[in-house]
Amino acid sequence: MKQQKEPLDFPRQLIKGRIAEVVFEQMFREAGDFAILRFGYEYTLPELAQYQKSYRDNAKADKVMETVRHAPDFVLASKEKGIVFLVEVKYRSEVRAVEMLKLAKSAVNRWDPSWIFVASPETFYLSSCHEIINASGVIKELSVGWVAEDIQKRYLGLLHEFERCAKR
Repeated sequence: MKQQKEPLDFPRQLIKGRIAEVVFEQMFREAGDFAILRFGYEYTLPELAQYQKSYRDNAKADKVMETVRHAPDFVLASKEKGIVFLVEVKYRSEVRAVEMLKLAKSAVNRWDPSWIFVASPETFYLSSCHEIINASGVIKELSVGWVAEDIQKRYLGLLHEFERCAKR
């Protein structure tokens, strides 16, 4: 028999996702090497978002909307090197290779090249979708080359605070 979800499961997951986005944004902002731009569908096209149901009758418009709906959450623009990264941000209490592989394949089909950042109670992860696919779903821990260890530790501590609050 299928386990019934609690009424608050969806909002709880939504809140965890937003927390992961804020942690990502603030941590990279503090690291100082990138300009951080919100890029996700709900931020860049809120006007379009409210009319999404009306596009479902038009196959071409629906295909475009599907691509837009899956836009990565952020653009990281390197201040020094002129490099731009599209990053999808996720929160996961457990990081599973099967799920990471599925996410990476989906992301790379729509937005290539793109990256996935995962905030978890254990640590932070960041890899390009191609790296994840080539490693059969394994995502690398966030390197100190991206964000210094002391900054990562502080934000992981902050994430743990939210975890404790959520368990009350």
